[in-house]
Parts: sequence; C-alpha cells; structure tokens
Amino acid sequence: MKKIFILCFMLIGFVSLAQDSTSTLNQEAIYDRPFIKNNISKTALGGYLEANSNYFIEDGLGEGLSFEMRRFNIFLYSSVSDRIKFLAELEFEHGTEEIALETALLDFRVNQGLNFRAGILLPQIGLVNANHDSPKWDIVDRPLSSSLIIPTTLSEVGFGVFGKFYVGNNTLSYDAYLVNGLQDGVVLNEEGMTSIPSGKSEEAFAEDNNGTPMFNGRLAISNRKFGEFGLSYYGGVYNSYLMEGEQVDEKRSLHLIAFDFSSNIKKFEVKGEYVKALIDVAEDINESYGSEQCGGFIQVTYPIIEKTMFGYSKAKINAVIRAEAVDLNQGTFKNNFPNSEAIEGINIGNEIKAFVLGVSLRPTASTTFRANYRRHKSTDIQNNPPAIMAGFQFGFASFF
Repeated sequence: MKKIFILCFMLIGFVSLAQDSTSTLNQEAIYDRPFIKNNISKTALGGYLEANSNYFIEDGLGEGLSFEMRRFNIFLYSSVSDRIKFLAELEFEHGTEEIALETALLDFRVNQGLNFRAGILLPQIGLVNANHDSPKWDIVDRPLSSSLIIPTTLSEVGFGVFGKFYVGNNTLSYDAYLVNGLQDGVVLNEEGMTSIPSGKSEEAFAEDNNGTPMFNGRLAISNRKFGEFGLSYYGGVYNSYLMEGEQVDEKRSLHLIAFDFSSNIKKFEVKGEYVKALIDVAEDINESYGSEQCGGFIQVTYPIIEKTMFGYSKAKINAVIRAEAVDLNQGTFKNNFPNSEAIEGINIGNEIKAFVLGVSLRPTASTTFRANYRRHKSTDIQNNPPAIMAGFQFGFASFF
C-alpha cells in the first residue's frame, strides 16, 4: 500500500507535462451521458448495458467458461425548468436477480456556485462511485478499492449542496451532503470480517437506523493542463445504539478518506485513487474484524490506434493497464483471534494485490468492446501462502 501511495504522488510530479486534460468534472459525471446531450425535449430516456465472459483458474482449479449479463440500467432525465433538473437510474443486475433504484434526485440550480440536491443520490467518494458507468471504463471489473472498501455503487437518501468556482485557469468544485448512511452490517456480518459494503441496507432508503445522519463531502481542483485532483470524506455513526429511546451501545463511527486524480499526460490517460478507512469496532470482538483498511489503484490508458475502422471515423483501440491493492485488516494481532496461539505481534493478512492488462475497441466514445487479463494474489487473515487467481474476461458495454 505504501508503494501505491508513493506512486500516486509521483504522478503529481509529472502533471507539469500534462496537456489537454478532460474538462468534465467528476462532479458532473451523472450528467455526462449521451442521452442527455442529444435531448431535444424536456424529458429523455437512455441507459446502458454490460455483458462479459469469465474464465478464471485459482491454484490450478477452475470452473470453466461462463457468460454473464452483468447490468442493464435505465436512465430517466427531465429538465423540469431552466433551474430544476430531475435524474433517475434504475439498475437490473444479472437479469432480475437484483433490482435497485440507484438515483432519483432533484437539482435546484441557483447559480454555478450554489446548487441544491435532494433524493437518492450518489455520494462523492473517490473516483468511481459517482462516475461508475461501465461504458466509460476499459476494464471489466471495478477497482478493488472502489468495491471492497468504498462500497460502489453506494446510493444514499439525503440532501445537500454542490457548486463550482473559477479561479484563473482553475476550476474549484465542492459537494456537501447529509445522508442516512451505512448500517450495522459493517461488522458481525455473514462475511466474518469488517465489510463496509455489507453495511448497505434497503432499510436506509426509508429511515436512518440511529437518527444520526452521515456526512459526505468532496473538494476538487481541475485544470486543463494537469487534470483533476479530489479529496473526499464520508463518515459518521453506523451502528444502532438506541432502542426505543434508550442507549444500548456506544456510538460507533466509520470514516472514509479518499484522494483521487485523473489527468492526461501527452496521449496517456492516468487515473487512480487511494482510500483509507477507519472503523470503530468493539474491543471484545475478535480480530477478524479489523478497525483499519486501505487500498488504491493506478490505471493508465493509451490509444494505440486512432483511425477510421469498420465505417467509424473516430474509432480507437486502447491499451490499458491497472495495478491495485487492498488491505482489509491493517495492523498486527493482539492475540485475540479464535483457535490461535502465540500470534501476538504478527502482521494480519487479508490482503489482495491485482494486476490487469487489457485492450479495448471503441468504435464510438459510447461503446467499448474489451478484453482483459486479470491476476490476483490474495492472503487469508493468518497470512498463509497466498492464493493465486488468473484468467481472462471478454465483454462489451454501451450507452443507448
């Protein structure tokens, strides 16, 4: 994890070489969709679909080739008036195995510097949660840090403000929201470990489990030469500490702090994030439930071919590489792990390191056909010899 952190800041040193970075802010990602840009009426309907194949072998064993219809999402957008905008997203995962209303929000725009938002929104945490649409990415799976630590896709009921200001050649943007937040499943869950994604609950769309909203905020600076750099926070009390008005437990908090960046260096697109999680865990719970997690990734994309192909005048073939890692239980044992002896001071495992190499064909900016090779090395909590998983994924994703 230290290496990932160092690499992130090495990239900052190279931004003086960056040219013509994208001007679209991460804050504006939910409106950066083709169906809205082509809208000729007040209301527009769009979406995207994503499918892929998987062939993986772990420690010499595999389950063969399989096909997956991962997502089918429907967008609905309406420009109610000049200053009132409505946006919704309905997601179907693996057919109808999981149906979720990911977004249903209303924006009231006062001016560029002050806008109000309320409804089911996507908190601005790291690079991916609010900018997760599959057709925008040339790698099939989302980064480990944006799925195992930041629980992408995280949808929250809440309200807040956002805006941007121009200072010289720089754009400063901010987001600030109060939301119902994650719930008790962060610990004492079916995973048998601290799992922030397990804190998501459908009940959070109806009420807060403890009457104490969580806070999400992000500050970012963007410039056409060096790209965008953001610092975000999400956190608050996650456990149900009250029952019928009586306090039955201490308030236990969760904090996520993330740094993200996206920049163009010549023709190279470089992006990544680093996230740190701090979770208040009761002292009498065994050490399989960690109180600290961290992770990150760096991804580099390069267009190796840009020309007319298959009748498309702006087609591209991109090469992409990503290095990523997560540590889901930082620290050393304090001899509170069941069925174990003499482990005090030994480093806790539960780490995953991965490397992804891929190529994608983009006949248009809205559609990608992608082929990835992914290799994982993961250790269990007791740091036994790592399990090695490797395989191929082929698939496509397209807006419509």
